[in-house]
Amino acid sequence: MTVKSTQVELDKAGMVLKLLGDKTRLSMMKLLQKNECCVCEFVEIFKISQSAISQHLRKLKDVGLVRETRKGQWIFYSLNQNSDVYELVQQILAFIPNQDERIIELEKQGLRIICE
Repeated sequence: MTVKSTQVELDKAGMVLKLLGDKTRLSMMKLLQKNECCVCEFVEIFKISQSAISQHLRKLKDVGLVRETRKGQWIFYSLNQNSDVYELVQQILAFIPNQDERIIELEKQGLRIICE
């Protein structure tokens, strides 16, 4: 892995690390590294309320870590590759275990396409 020398403001780095210090948000970010997901999918994956999921996503969106894309009536979330801290986030996520089994389990249950 090549480390780029892009520096991030100390305050911004601290905010990102604090946000990713939450296990649910960290898992969400790892899932979003490879997938677009909607709130309903995260509700199934994490078995917590829609409002709790929305609060986590709002915090991540407010600092620019995730972006949302509307597809019909549904909003899908993905990593914001244009974020000034994208490289930092990618470096952190490189150390987090793969979360693919959660998406595979959703697909097996027929819930992956719930928002389509």
